[in-house]
Amino acid sequence: MAKKDRQLKAVQAAKARKKRRSRRRRRVLVLSIEMIILVLLLGTAYVMKKYDKIQKVNIDKDEVDINEGAIKEGYTTVALFGGDSREGELGAGTHADTIIVVSIDNTSKEIRMVSIYRDTLLEQKNRDYNKANSAYFRGGPEEALRMLNRNLDLDIEDYVTVDFKALVDTIDLLGGIDINIEKEEVQYMNEFLQETADVAGTKAHFIEKSGEQHLDGAQAVTYARIRSTAGGDYKRTERQRLVIEKIFEKVIETDIGTVNDIIDTVFEQVSTSFSLKETIGLASGLTEYQLGESSGFPFDKTDGLRYKNAGLVIVPLGLRENVEQLHAFLYPEEAPKEVSEVVQSISDNITYLTGVVRPANYGETEDSSEESSEQEGGAEEDMIDFGETP
Repeated sequence: MAKKDRQLKAVQAAKARKKRRSRRRRRVLVLSIEMIILVLLLGTAYVMKKYDKIQKVNIDKDEVDINEGAIKEGYTTVALFGGDSREGELGAGTHADTIIVVSIDNTSKEIRMVSIYRDTLLEQKNRDYNKANSAYFRGGPEEALRMLNRNLDLDIEDYVTVDFKALVDTIDLLGGIDINIEKEEVQYMNEFLQETADVAGTKAHFIEKSGEQHLDGAQAVTYARIRSTAGGDYKRTERQRLVIEKIFEKVIETDIGTVNDIIDTVFEQVSTSFSLKETIGLASGLTEYQLGESSGFPFDKTDGLRYKNAGLVIVPLGLRENVEQLHAFLYPEEAPKEVSEVVQSISDNITYLTGVVRPANYGETEDSSEESSEQEGGAEEDMIDFGETP
């Protein structure tokens, strides 16, 4: 009997210990969940606090004119604009020196970039025809998105505009970038470096020689803005994409402290339509992104033509054919399809208004790549005046 009592007590003690361990495990589990929630809440609060620094613009999705059939499944397409505002205002009235269409493959995370040459003759609001960059100047980012979507069969609903001072600050905080400077570029960099430094509120360090250089922010931005060398504006957009690529490479390798410094310094110089949720989503996959190819649009073109009050413009040799090439470049996994009726109509109108006709069999017997086009004029203008109008 005593033996049975001892066995019963042992069983009861074991059950009690198991129950206590179970309660401890539950407490540990609850505490762990609470800690995770707390970290997420603190992280979200931190991001929200930083996000408030950005100039937020709500884009009316009904006003950006996405053509029928233009939506791309599996890709995110964004517009990147580079402004030259001295006062930090990045809406209408700002000169968009840089217009870049960015496509992100949502599966492979490959990023491709295409610069839209600012002097390209495209349809604007009210069926007017003018330079591509005039849309942002007249109607801000919303009008610029409409221009890109309607002329190029794109489905862009979001954008980011960065003041060029933000690039200077970002590059400086990243410790500079390495770029090979050609001999002819040294002269123009030094000629305009002081102006860039003055506007950015930093010091000018002049370039002494050509070759591989470690550039600070003012030097790198000046490099990206010159267009007086052979290739003119075509070469300038190539430099811009190179600088962006170098920044991207440095950002994904930098420490969290530097990223925080960049956010604190630069966010006030950024305007975007991205919501907080979308911003967090894009940022969370930063290390997975990889830069792919980049190019300029239009692929096939002619320049030196003066169109009404727009001045000298770049005319696509067949907007339809150029848009087809654009989609093949930005969305390599997508099956090719015909352009929309809207783009076909705009293409016909540009041909009618300018008299520029795409030669038969163009591209089959000559190299129509961006590199071969860099020697076509385009160097008639010096570096952009910070106060010029489109």
